[in-house]
Amino acid sequence: MSLSIGEVSEHTGLTADTLRYYERIGLLPGVSRNAGGQRRYSDNDLGRLRFIRRAQAMDFSLDEIGGLLQLREQPGDVRSEVRGMTEQKLQAIETRIGELVQLRDELTGLVEQCRASEGCCPIIEHMAGETK
Repeated sequence: MSLSIGEVSEHTGLTADTLRYYERIGLLPGVSRNAGGQRRYSDNDLGRLRFIRRAQAMDFSLDEIGGLLQLREQPGDVRSEVRGMTEQKLQAIETRIGELVQLRDELTGLVEQCRASEGCCPIIEHMAGETK
């Protein structure tokens, strides 16, 4: 299969600019071109783009995805390296969840204070650092 950048954009939901960017930074190397210089994407390119999208959905950064793609193409057993990267990502997500729970609790308290307030806005005061 040989698809144009527009067709790949439709299949993947990625913009043409994003596809060009991925090529420029090496996440999608070696995209072939036709005689007119237009990019032509193969099944392998689409598979790589699906991998990138799934890894992004798992909160991996583009740099981390680049590392995962290198490991994916490396012969031999790469499980320990991939597992290590994934464990680090999991820990970062657990930390972020804790931060979000604290933020939710803080905002819930502020909303309750605001409902009970008759004067100044407790939320604005809190953001301004004026709370007592």
